[in-house]
Amino acid sequence: MSQTTMIEARPIPSRKRRSISWNSREGRSVIYQVVAIASVATLIWLLVRNTLRNMRERGIQSGYDFMGQPFGFDVSETMIPYDVMSTYWTAFSIGLLNTLKVAVIGIVLATILGTLIGVGRFSSNFLARKICYGYVEFFRNVPIYLQLLIWYIVFTEVLPPFEEAWQAGHFYLSKGGFSFPWPVWKLGQTLALIGLLAGVVGSWLYARKASKHFDLTGQQKPVLLVSLALIVGLALLGWLAGGAPTGWNLPVKGTFQIEEGAAFSPEFLALLLGLVTYTASFIAEIVRSGISSVSLGQHEAAASLGLSKRQSMRLVVLPQALRVIIPPLTSQYLNLTKNSSLAVAIGYPDLVSIANTTLNQTGRAIEALSIVMLVYLTLSLLTSALMNWFNASAAIQER
Repeated sequence: MSQTTMIEARPIPSRKRRSISWNSREGRSVIYQVVAIASVATLIWLLVRNTLRNMRERGIQSGYDFMGQPFGFDVSETMIPYDVMSTYWTAFSIGLLNTLKVAVIGIVLATILGTLIGVGRFSSNFLARKICYGYVEFFRNVPIYLQLLIWYIVFTEVLPPFEEAWQAGHFYLSKGGFSFPWPVWKLGQTLALIGLLAGVVGSWLYARKASKHFDLTGQQKPVLLVSLALIVGLALLGWLAGGAPTGWNLPVKGTFQIEEGAAFSPEFLALLLGLVTYTASFIAEIVRSGISSVSLGQHEAAASLGLSKRQSMRLVVLPQALRVIIPPLTSQYLNLTKNSSLAVAIGYPDLVSIANTTLNQTGRAIEALSIVMLVYLTLSLLTSALMNWFNASAAIQER
């Protein structure tokens, strides 16, 4: 005899209506937020209104119409051409590109140097370990402004003049900066650059695939050699497809300076080395603390699998330390980018330097500074977004 189970129908609970009332906790929180936003908006409105009124009373012009006028001053270092009719848009673009150049190169070099020093803090060699420790303690505790001035004095006072420049082949180092050969840019170089970027992307995808293969099978695929083959091979293929141009623009000693080729100015080198050495000391401590956060059992487990110390560090320790390293590393990248504004102290024409000159010529202080603030805010948000994406992709996935 079958038994029939009766399931009692339960009424579907009705969704609770949200009521904005002072008697409810949720209602009070909404009211507090509305009041806070309205207060901040009112404060900003009053500040802008009073500023504009005071400027009108004193006959001070306002607005961004000056950006379309010729800027009329010389820029010592630029990545894009300009002439006497170039507008302030061009001037700010030059400053932005100069800032990006020192920030991007500085971040790459500081990351490499800081990682090597941080890993070196765990070296079994006593001398190497103490040198890394001394580097961190020295450069971390000397103000960045003072370091920039010291490097600038080295490049402008200690190095020889261009007539007696230190030479190695077609490379020159003197008070005039660092001069080096540069290819005569043609289609082949453009295609080679595209191939290089494609090789970097391809090597990154291959490294991720090799890492997943290692996690599943325990078999390690060669990553370094394959990555180098992809990068070099695709760049070489692009160069050959563009006609394999071989022309080089070589630097030579002229009458007053080293001419031709490409060069890094002493201001750029002083700023770059100061930012790199200073930031690398903090990155080294971040790497050291991240490695220290990995338990000793992980090292022992890697050793029991027959991994060498180098393999253990690269395959076991550093991947786990990344979750501790990346968040503070993002702050150091932001600090390096913002510290580049100190370039004005040594005469490097970065964004802040261009803005200061523009301010002195036009008197548009608020407008010039607002452009600088907007640019640095945008760069900081982009850097944070990129590092947050990298942090999410590097997070350890639970099985």
